Amino acid sequence: MKLIVEGIEDGKAIPEKFAFGVQDPDNHVRLGRNLNPGIRWADLPDGTKTLVLVCVDDDVPTKPDDVNQEGRTVPASLPRGKFYHWVMVDLPPKPGSIAEGSCSNGVVARGKGSPLGPKGSRQGRNDYTAWFEGDEEMGGVYLGYDGPCPPWNDEIPHHYHFVLYATDLERCPVEGAFSPDEVETALIGHVLASAKVTGLYSLNPDVPAA
Repeated sequence: MKLIVEGIEDGKAIPEKFAFGVQDPDNHVRLGRNLNPGIRWADLPDGTKTLVLVCVDDDVPTKPDDVNQEGRTVPASLPRGKFYHWVMVDLPPKPGSIAEGSCSNGVVARGKGSPLGPKGSRQGRNDYTAWFEGDEEMGGVYLGYDGPCPPWNDEIPHHYHFVLYATDLERCPVEGAFSPDEVETALIGHVLASAKVTGLYSLNPDVPAA
C-alpha cells in the first residue's frame, strides 16, 4: 500500500503553505495559507471497500499552563497527547488523489461548513472545534482539513502523521459532524492495511522542525 503526500517528505519539515499558523517576528504567529497538501495513493490490498484518511499531531501538550505564554516554554518532558487536523471517510477503494488546496484554501473563522472532497467521501470535525470553543471570533465546528499551529514556545517540533487506512467497511458507521474518536472506534477490527507519511513543524524560531 502506497501513500504520497505531495510536498511533504517523510521525516522532514512541513512547508508553511500547509499550516494554519506561521511564524511572525512581531506577534510570534499569524494565520497561514492553510492549504491541504495533495494526497495520492495506490497498491491497495485485496478486499478493500473504503479508505479512511487522517492527519494527527501526537505531540500536543497535555497541560496548557505554559502554552503560548511570554517568558515561558512548553518543556520537552511534558506528557503529550493527540490533536486531529483532518479526518475523511468513505474514500473509494481504488487508486486516487486529492489535489493540493482542493479541500482547504485559507483559514475560515468558525470553520468550513461543508468542505469539498472526492465524490462519496465525508469529512468530520477536527480538533480546532474544541480548541476555539467559547471564542467569539473563531468558535465553531471545524470540518475537514486545518493545518499545523503548535505552541510558538514549545521546546520540541511536532510530528504530523498523515495515515491512510484500507478498510473492509462498505461505509464507515459515523454520522453528521463525526469526531476522530468515533472513527477510531469504528475502525477497530476493520483495517486491512495502512500507510503513513510524517512531517514535522515548529513555530518556535529556536527549534528547527527538521
